[in-house]
Amino acid sequence: MSSPSLLQGNSLAARDAKSLIHAYTNLSTHEKDGPLIIETGKGVHVYDEDGKEYIEGLAGLWCASFGFGEEELINAAIEQMRKLPFYHSFASKSTEPGIRLAEKLLEIAPAPFSKVFFANSGSEANDTVIKLVWYYNNSLGRPKKKKIISRQKAYHGVTVAAASLTGLPPLHNDFDLPIQNILHTSCPHYYRYGKDGETEEEFASRCADDLEQLILKEGPDTVAAFIAEPIMGAGGVIIPPATYFDKIQAVLKKYDVLMITDEVICGFGRTGPMWGSQTFNIKPDILSCAKALSSAYLPISAVMVSEDIFRGMVKQSEKHGAFAHGFTYSGHPVPAAVGMRTMELMEERDLLGHVDQVSKRFVSRFKALADHPLVGEVRAMGMIGAVELVADKKTKQPFDPKFKAGTKAYEAMQQAGLISRAVAGDNLALCPPLIITESEIDEMFDRFTKGLDETEALASKENWRNG
Repeated sequence: MSSPSLLQGNSLAARDAKSLIHAYTNLSTHEKDGPLIIETGKGVHVYDEDGKEYIEGLAGLWCASFGFGEEELINAAIEQMRKLPFYHSFASKSTEPGIRLAEKLLEIAPAPFSKVFFANSGSEANDTVIKLVWYYNNSLGRPKKKKIISRQKAYHGVTVAAASLTGLPPLHNDFDLPIQNILHTSCPHYYRYGKDGETEEEFASRCADDLEQLILKEGPDTVAAFIAEPIMGAGGVIIPPATYFDKIQAVLKKYDVLMITDEVICGFGRTGPMWGSQTFNIKPDILSCAKALSSAYLPISAVMVSEDIFRGMVKQSEKHGAFAHGFTYSGHPVPAAVGMRTMELMEERDLLGHVDQVSKRFVSRFKALADHPLVGEVRAMGMIGAVELVADKKTKQPFDPKFKAGTKAYEAMQQAGLISRAVAGDNLALCPPLIITESEIDEMFDRFTKGLDETEALASKENWRNG
């Protein structure tokens, strides 16, 4: 962060504090401390305005899979800008990049989807998903079957409907959310919510039973869909317990409830395979994706739907004269061209093969942190992981929130030259660019460990465990 002196005069930090509202930021603190201004990036590294180098351990926001400065993606954007810098998809208009990317997504999809709808962010994609579920059930003459079940600690976005799906209280508090027809079932975090003596499989069965009981309580004729991230990202990088999705999907099938997979973080190789759905044998009726779709070089997201759902959409558009949903930038040709080149590069460079190789080092370095005095649990799979900080390893007692243990660890790591992310309490996450090498993984975890060590020293000095 900038020092108070940098907030004086006409520095970039001062201009920022005077002009910008920052997402997921303590706005009061920001007014005093200002921003970290990132100026350039190359590979897995970014550099601030003073030239200090950082490993971008979260790929920006779980998204820059090809890192920074990838010329192939930059050139794809430039070439398309020169050819056709903008067009829309309203009223039967189209462009070649959007068509090609839609075809590619259907080709590599984890389920036999029929069509693709483009938006600009994961939040927009998940808002669209909600509307499509409601639209589809209206087409079937089921006006009551509208409720969508999400999960506690889920993250599905920040727009009004998507934030309602999100199961994190700060996204609801004083925003007057969630909206009606959005419900939340139990969080599948075995470490936190498993009972003494309960196996992962037994815990998964209990989660599935929680879902079934919620459906029965609400009435199966009112519950339309269930939405889930394969691995919960901002909720703490929560990996589902063994057999979880098999048991969840059995409940959904029993009550004719759609399965929606939110692949915004997990899609495009993050969990190992192309899709998190493949990692956990999920068979979605609807899938949303974003972030690594363009390696985050330009905003683009997508929703894929089954043929049954698309036929319902066709029926309603005939009824009303048009499918009255869309965004000015849906299928924008420049992000679509970058998205298509991203998909091509994944194949040309065998990015999934690279992930398979380096993820072994990534996971092993995470697991080695289990003995650290601050760490209660380590969760890692593919190229995403987190540690949960606790005051007492045996009892799993968390730190008092007043100590801001996760934030302090995040700040210590940033001082050590690593940008991580403190999520959902005292969880520290890593989700680096997929192009990262084994030596860069080692350096990233060396910096991560240094941040943990400095935080542990601070915890001992300030007596966090007894405070």
